[in-house]
Amino acid sequence: MKWARHPRARTLLASVAIFAAIATLVARLSRMSKNGRPNDVVTWSKTQPPVASATGPFPAQSQNNPTYAQPTPLPIASPPDNTSPAAPSLPSTSPPSLIIPVAGVRPEQLRDTFSESRAEGRIHDAIDIPAPRGTPVLAAADGPIVKLFHSERGGTTIYQLSVDGRFVYYYAHLDRYAEGLVEGRFAKQGETIAYVGDSGNAGPGNYHLHFSIAEISNPKDFWHGVNINPYPLLRK
Repeated sequence: MKWARHPRARTLLASVAIFAAIATLVARLSRMSKNGRPNDVVTWSKTQPPVASATGPFPAQSQNNPTYAQPTPLPIASPPDNTSPAAPSLPSTSPPSLIIPVAGVRPEQLRDTFSESRAEGRIHDAIDIPAPRGTPVLAAADGPIVKLFHSERGGTTIYQLSVDGRFVYYYAHLDRYAEGLVEGRFAKQGETIAYVGDSGNAGPGNYHLHFSIAEISNPKDFWHGVNINPYPLLRK
């Protein structure tokens, strides 16, 4: 082909080839823009949860890429059910209704000795109720007798738990226990459990009942608790 050797012919052929290459490239780019880039396709089965890519979130689902599904969202916690049983209330700082634990003593005869100082820098943390020797000491409330104890300070003493096990009542300086009183006995409010005396460090002839109340956290550890002033409770 002699005409192909002519410089103008060669230039024309080169131009046609370049135009054809550009047309082919444009056609490919057009198809890719319609179908999306192959690298955008992520696939998994319905039984296998998707795993996020390190380069970003999952690609959005489109009609042109139905080969993957949207990630399953995490369940949202349900709000509290108002119909469910209410949570137990916090312990009260006041024991059940009490009676004065010494027979014949009236509320106006009581004196608040809770904050008075005692020997060795101690605070009394109790109420003293004077009465003649042998005056019946009454159970201030219902509850089991958990300990009968003789100590240097308290003398002849009684520890009684409240029915709910949240409080302990302590009776001290007793002359003697009521007949038949034993540990484990359930004493009823108003029942005679002992008699007023001056045992322990009360001092000879200083006949009175030392009565205290403590709120406890463990009924088995009844000798440790937070003392509560009996005076306002007995004055009701």
